[in-house]
Amino acid sequence: MLSLESAAHVRATLPAIGAAIGDIAARFYDTMFADNPELLRDLFNRGNQANGEQRAALAGALAGYAASLVGSGAAPDAMLARIANKHASLGVTADQYVLVHKYLFAAIGDILGEAITPEVAAAWDEVYWLMAGTLIALEAVLYRESGEGWLEATVIDRRRETPEVVSFTLRPKVARSFRPGQYISVAVPLSDGARQIRQYSLSRAPERGDWRITVKRARGDGAPDGEVSALLHSGVRAGDVLSVSAPFGDLTLPHGDGPLLLASAGIGITPMLSMLDHLAATGSHRRVLVAHADRTPAHHAHRAELLDLVAALPGATLHRWYEQECGCARDDRAGHAGYADQADQPATAPTGRTTAQGTAARAGGAAGSAAAPAMIGRVDLTGVDLPEGVVACLCGPMPFMREARSQLLARGVPASDIHYEVFGPDLWLPRP
Repeated sequence: MLSLESAAHVRATLPAIGAAIGDIAARFYDTMFADNPELLRDLFNRGNQANGEQRAALAGALAGYAASLVGSGAAPDAMLARIANKHASLGVTADQYVLVHKYLFAAIGDILGEAITPEVAAAWDEVYWLMAGTLIALEAVLYRESGEGWLEATVIDRRRETPEVVSFTLRPKVARSFRPGQYISVAVPLSDGARQIRQYSLSRAPERGDWRITVKRARGDGAPDGEVSALLHSGVRAGDVLSVSAPFGDLTLPHGDGPLLLASAGIGITPMLSMLDHLAATGSHRRVLVAHADRTPAHHAHRAELLDLVAALPGATLHRWYEQECGCARDDRAGHAGYADQADQPATAPTGRTTAQGTAARAGGAAGSAAAPAMIGRVDLTGVDLPEGVVACLCGPMPFMREARSQLLARGVPASDIHYEVFGPDLWLPRP
């Protein structure tokens, strides 16, 4: 708990710190990377540094945590859990918090100058170490539960799911289970000697034994394309060995038998597939509402698999939205076998049913009646029948999750029952 004296100083200076924290974050990263280039080369995401998103996330985390300590913000437990899981997946160590402290507080002094009196500096130092200490403790538990260190995983299958998405089935050298919805980090060496790390959800159930990740090739839209996704798409084949972390992540299948809403957009479908696959594998009768949005059926990764999983769950219903006219009913009747090329094999039915059975369900048989006809437009949860006590899991682009969360809150779903996963910097963090 923040001391009363420090709380008064933090409360008084939070607006000034908040207004300048973007400049503080920029100075912090620039000086830290200048003195420690290996951090940018081998630990931090160079793409997120280049576009400024990581700097914005730091601003939100620090200001949001400080606001919660002085009673002007929500409790940061969920934020800290996300950060701790992300850090654990990267292999962040306790001594790196000392390094961050050095450069962060030097940046605060440089930007705010005389406004940072010794008393103010001591107060914000207390904020930092309360946050750092909490994260270090959370990460220690995660490391203890998962086992420290990186694992070798052999690629045993590669499949092109859409023109932009490839899935890889991995067999880790040391078998590890996971909770449906978790992700792993993948570390790859690049041509300039860097070692870059990215996170990918495990997109099948733990009951499968092997792991599967589904990778969308990140396009830069005027900026450089994603380094790691480009390498995985162009250079990784069956038989290759990847360096991966143990599974981490706190967006996991909620416990119990209560109703669920699994809402996703684009590649955000991947943790939802793991949850649905687990429910199907365990014969669950739990009520599950599945909502997914994509550009077109052709861009919808694992579309046929999603339809099959929903059809296999007696308590599941599916709602889909596509941004463009698509001939959705025709596409559903035809099924979707993937996009095969010389390196990629076509996708197969995922739930033990034959492809013919899956196609029959999608054509409108009894098992397939849980999938409502796809709609044209953006996701709209205002008309979806939400049962009392529903718990929602969201994953997808930030605008989608903000809109979905707003719609759910407006319908009376408590904020504590809306959970989400962010890949990349958490730009949903509270702002000062």
